[in-house]
Parts: sequence; C-alpha cells; structure tokens
Amino acid sequence: MERVTTTQEPKDARSAIVGELRESGHVQRSVKEEIRANLLAALQDGRDPWPGIVGFEDTVEPQLERALIAGHDVVLLGERGQGKTRLLRTLTQLLDEWTPVIDGSELGEHPYEPITPASIRRATALGDCLPVAWQHRSTRYSEKLATPDTSVADLVGDVDPVKVAEGRSLGDPETIHFGLVPRAHRGIVAINELPDLAERIQVSLLNVMEERDIQVRGYTLRLPLDVLLVASANPEDYTNRGRIITPLKDRFGAEIRTHYPTRLDDEIAVIRQEAHLVGEVPDHLLEVLARFTRLLRESSSVDQRSGVSARFAVAAAETVAASAVRRATMLGEADAVARPVDLDSIVDVLRGKLEFEAGEEGREQEVLGHLLRRATADTVRERLGGIDLAGLVDAVEHGDPVVTGDRITAAQLLADFPSVAVVDEVAERLGATTDGERAAALELALEGLYLARRVSKDAGPDGETVYS
Repeated sequence: MERVTTTQEPKDARSAIVGELRESGHVQRSVKEEIRANLLAALQDGRDPWPGIVGFEDTVEPQLERALIAGHDVVLLGERGQGKTRLLRTLTQLLDEWTPVIDGSELGEHPYEPITPASIRRATALGDCLPVAWQHRSTRYSEKLATPDTSVADLVGDVDPVKVAEGRSLGDPETIHFGLVPRAHRGIVAINELPDLAERIQVSLLNVMEERDIQVRGYTLRLPLDVLLVASANPEDYTNRGRIITPLKDRFGAEIRTHYPTRLDDEIAVIRQEAHLVGEVPDHLLEVLARFTRLLRESSSVDQRSGVSARFAVAAAETVAASAVRRATMLGEADAVARPVDLDSIVDVLRGKLEFEAGEEGREQEVLGHLLRRATADTVRERLGGIDLAGLVDAVEHGDPVVTGDRITAAQLLADFPSVAVVDEVAERLGATTDGERAAALELALEGLYLARRVSKDAGPDGETVYS
C-alpha cells in the first residue's frame, strides 16, 4: 500500500520539543478522526485501503469502511479461517505513519494532551520545552487472544505492589500498572475470540467503550482514553463456549459478518497468496484444491457450524508441494512439480482439520475421497473442455498400461506414454512447458478419463497408480 499522507513533517525535520511542534502547525486528531481522514483520502485517490484482503471487496469492506467513517468500534463475526484477524491487522495502514508522543510517557500520550499524573506534572513544569518523540504506526496496534484465564489486570490494569512498597498510598493513581487497553492509548486494540472472555472480564470493558475511562480496585481513574476497540468472534461461540454480554454488544457501533470467498477465483487467489510452497504446484491443481474446499463447505457430511477454514486449502497446497519435493528428492529430479497423484496425500494428512457430523463416523476418508474426485472431474471439464481426448483413450487401450506414482519420474512417465498429438494439445491448454508440468497435465487428462469411466485405474505395487 502507498504511504498514507500525514500531518507530520519529514523525518529529518521533525520537532524535538512541543514548542517546535506547535510552530510546525501540527494538528492533534483522535485515532478515529485519523483513521477516517486517511481512509477517505485512500478512497478518493483510488488506493486500496485493504492490501492482501481477498473476496471482501463488495461485501465486508464497504461495511467496515462505513463503520470506520462513522467512528464506530467494530466486532467481526465469522467462522474460523475467514480472514478476520488479517483484516483487523490491516487497520494499522490507516494510521498516520508517524505520530508525536511525549518522550518517555508510559501511555504514548500526545504532547498537547497529557493524561497521566506524571506526564501532566512534566508538561506543567517544562512547558514548551516538553520533549517529543515520534512513534511509528506499527507500534500503535495491540492484539490480545481472549482466553478463559484472561484477567481484568491483563486488559485494564491493577495496583502495582512494588509502587505501594515504595511509599505511595493505595489511592494514588501512580500505583497503577496499566493493562493492554490503556497502553493502546491513541491506537487500536484488537481482541480475538471475544466470547472466550469470562463475562465478568467483559464487564471491565464497558467503561472503556462508553465513558473512555478505567476502574481499578474500587476507584476510578479519569483517563480520557483514545482507542479504537475492534474484536472478532465466531457466531457459534454465543452458545458453545461463551457469549458476548448484551451491554458490551450494545456498545459496539458495528457488527459485521465475514464469509468465505464466494468466487472460485478468489479462493485460488487466497491459496496462492497465503501458501508457502516448497515446490511448484500447477494452476490446475490449485483449482482442484479450491473446488475441493468449496465442496466440503457444501457437504452435509461436514459440520458447517465449525466451517471449513481457508487454512485447510492452504495446508493442502503446501502438502501437495511437499509430496512433489519428496518424490523429486528420492528420484533425483531437477524440478519438483506436483502432479494429480500427489492429491491423494491430503486426504490422510488433513482430515483431522475438519469436523464431521455425528452420523459420519468411520466414513471420513470415504467422504473426502469422493469430494476430491468430484473436484478433479469439475476441473477437467473446465480446463480441458472442448479437447477430444479419444486419442488418449486409444493410446491406453492399445498400448501398455500407464504407470505413475511416487516412484515414477515425470520424464519416465512421458517417455513410456505413446506419442500422440492430443498430449501436446492438453499441455498447451494447461500452459505446461517443462517435463514436470507436461507430466502433471497428462495425469490430469488421464484422471479425467478415469472419472468419466473411459479408462480404468488400479492400485499397483509400491503405491503405483496404473491406468489401463
């Protein structure tokens, strides 16, 4: 993303004391005003405010933009693996790149508006000579994974016994050790899986969100906190593990539902963006994995309340790539290119990432295998539709059986297959140029013929697959 235009001066000319900051014309803005201004500037300039976010362009992003422009705190509701945390972390790009703070202040207070007793004393004593430091936007985002053992002290703060032992009274505000939320002053604080917070802990956030102050150990600190509070939750958490208490829900200005990618192209784009592939996975195999994931989300055998995370498809792509690297290493191939034979590896490895309906116990592998075959068949129809594959059928019928598997190199598979023109046509359609890519293309065509019941497929010795 391009750098957001800020009200600060270039780094080499930044002010070192508050007097210089005033002379520079710097204008103080709240964090919500800052985000609103930078978001509107990005929209006006035609820049993407959400780099790396795929599939939300027409649904979630407009809703979130309206909420931020309105200055609302936001909770994102959605099943696992829908990119909620990724979206929340992107909010930092809407902050000013650099912002002034009182040098040495505990809560990153603005030089024009100190809020802690120590900073107020320093500002009064030093006046325009109060030292100023500059804070980067990357440090103005705080994130907390809500767990049942999270305490009020973690989020809000508690009395510091060391400070009490130094001679301060319990009623002295300077005895407080501040928690995550006050330390996010003038920034963004994100709470993941909010319903996992115990209800009594959620209560501690009520004043923060409405009155913007905090209460610790029976007395109130009137700290005018300036924070944007955002959170994520799974809708099922309202009944399974916990719930967001009604007063807290009421204080969020916007509740936005996320979703899995609605378009196949977006599903593939997410896999390509997020997967760390150790070997080459051709586009048509990524499409198979994307279609497989989408079929799982539609299957009555899979518990759709828990969802099928985008991480499933990402892990599947990484597993297929790893299978290709393993084969290439064992057989001495120069390039590791995944082939359809590698798809079988994901059924055993990844079935634990899914939740099945109670009536499907013992049938998990059968369900996954069936849906994987459907995804492969759909990809063959989409990618190779219009190509007459009769030449491949004839070659298989009148020649030796075609053997592939973990012990067969791409060059060996191509050399053993009869020379027919349709192989070149299939390779050209799939953009295959190297031996590995051409072998993957040939295997996809053969698998499509098997699924169309035009050739047979059997398991040979040592994990071989035999088309005949």
